[in-house]
Amino acid sequence: MKNEKFRVNSIEYSPRKVMVIAELGTSHGADRIKAAELIEAASEAGADCVKFQIVYAREILHPNTGEVLLPGGKIRLYDRFRELESDPSFFADMKERVEKKGLLFLCTPFGLQSAGELMRLKPKFVKIASPELNFSALLREVASYRLPTLLSTGVSRLGDIEEAISTMEESPGGAPPLCLLHCVTSYPAPETDYNLRVLKSLSSVFGIPTGVSDHSLDPCLVPVLAAAMGASVVEKHFCLSRDDPGLDDPIALPPAAFGQMTRALRQAEKAGAEETLDAMYREHGRELIEGILGDGVKRLAQSEKANYERTNRSIHALRDIAEGEIIEKNMIASLRTEKILRPGLHPKWEEKIIGRKAKKFIPAGEGLRFEDI
Repeated sequence: MKNEKFRVNSIEYSPRKVMVIAELGTSHGADRIKAAELIEAASEAGADCVKFQIVYAREILHPNTGEVLLPGGKIRLYDRFRELESDPSFFADMKERVEKKGLLFLCTPFGLQSAGELMRLKPKFVKIASPELNFSALLREVASYRLPTLLSTGVSRLGDIEEAISTMEESPGGAPPLCLLHCVTSYPAPETDYNLRVLKSLSSVFGIPTGVSDHSLDPCLVPVLAAAMGASVVEKHFCLSRDDPGLDDPIALPPAAFGQMTRALRQAEKAGAEETLDAMYREHGRELIEGILGDGVKRLAQSEKANYERTNRSIHALRDIAEGEIIEKNMIASLRTEKILRPGLHPKWEEKIIGRKAKKFIPAGEGLRFEDI
């Protein structure tokens, strides 16, 4: 699976050319005018690629998963995701707008429906978000598309990454071209949690390119140091203003800060790793820079440990399942656990659970465990 460069069709990205992704996520609020403004601003700020998310709440979590506190008060997290849903025609329009600007269009699906809708748009490549790194069915589906794929590796251990890659390799034809995006699943993530020497470790272990998906607040520290560590890709959330109501806007970069980041990245490319590191040591001090670079050992970051097995996917009951009831496919789904529910089994067990008998009552939303069946 040795793959020294990450290709998107004829476009080749290597440590000598960092692909800069402006992650719009859902900051557009399904408003086409605002989305167009975001695309224009991202282009002017130096992005190579603009990224969206196809959201269907039912593909991501159960309605009983709990509440989230927003400026307007508490709201069910499920309902907040419902608010982020967009018509498929919205993404077709966005792809056309992005490509007319000469940029790459990228999108994240969160389930089989959204993946199918994305494929009908004929994208050049795909991204799997960190919580879906263990979503076996989605990995197999995306692998079947044979498109270059970014795998985000937040809230994961080394074994989780290995299992995800192995799952994709089992697809007919093997895994498509892959790039691992090192990430810390915390909003915001402390710069010193990033352990950026892990980029070289992961590339060495798996023989594929690496990059970073950065949730820290500083526009340059993590991206520039990631470039010095050989990143092929740098992704940052993008917004018009951090005061906007988008779910990720408080940790996103506004246009001026994003532009600052892209200029710093291009300068780092020209200067090379050694000169870039020397400059960062001088400007920020060796202690801080070494704290961000870390020891290169892949482990859960301190700020994301509490999210492990809650942000990731596991098998949950879609409805109440009575004691003695035979479990059918439409009764369960691999979802994020999130707030108040208990985590269930890894999604790889989903097919083996179907047809088994429930040993006890399983409430709607709760994760299924071996002792339940």
